[in-house]
Amino acid sequence: MTTDTTAPSGRERAIARFAELVRTGEVEEHGGGLRLGIDLGTANVVVSVVDAANRPVAGGWVHSSVVRDGVVVDWAGATGAVRGLLADLESRLGHRFDRASVAVPPGIGAGDVRVFENVVSAAGPEPDEIVDEPVAAAHALGVTDGCVIDIGHGTTGVSVLEGGRVRLSVDEATGGHHMTLVLAGAHGLSYEEAEAMKKDPRRRDGVLGVIRPTLDKMASIADRVLAGVDVPVVHLVGGSSSFSNAPEVFAARLHRPVVRPIEPLFVTPLGIPMTAGEEDPS
Repeated sequence: MTTDTTAPSGRERAIARFAELVRTGEVEEHGGGLRLGIDLGTANVVVSVVDAANRPVAGGWVHSSVVRDGVVVDWAGATGAVRGLLADLESRLGHRFDRASVAVPPGIGAGDVRVFENVVSAAGPEPDEIVDEPVAAAHALGVTDGCVIDIGHGTTGVSVLEGGRVRLSVDEATGGHHMTLVLAGAHGLSYEEAEAMKKDPRRRDGVLGVIRPTLDKMASIADRVLAGVDVPVVHLVGGSSSFSNAPEVFAARLHRPVVRPIEPLFVTPLGIPMTAGEEDPS
């Protein structure tokens, strides 16, 4: 059983609206109490703003490979990306942020967490909350118990949550980067040409079959992690889960329903500044 639309309608609308705000630069009307989230990803840096009711207000993003395997590898690039996005965001909102929530991969060491915090501090706001990435995704989805699989550019992360907390988390190095390498080899392309092919909706028919074995490898990682774990439903997020056959491949391997929300790339960033336990956005 697979589906892309099982999240509550309010959550789906909020995720879709946030993606639209990021892509267009629009600002939503809001009721105050603005909160800022920062996502330092392997392929993108995304900033998000929600209001006191967890409704998306604004966002921004930039392609920037400043994190690799959960570690900030380009301090100057990370700080510059956050600073530039924040300046644009504050200009559009007419609001200055002195505090922010920042997401980190689950299970990284205290020293690496401090690096994420220091990047945010160097860009301006003080980090007042550190949120595990799967917890952020769960906030956006309204999930407190279950499994979140996050397929990023560099890794596949499998996390089991209980009561809104991460009980089990494994992150392995297979992600969108590896899809690109497979495409490059299959079609005799440079890495940059293969990456462009992967992202081009007009060429998806020529991509899906080639990357399917890589998706199946990701699913096998999840299957190994979830062996003996009672998780009735799996939530699939992350930009590299956006291919149409991803839920099908994971469901076939996991023998569980796999649900993928709309705009899976923007689920985790939206959830970072959210407060757990609030009513569904509407």
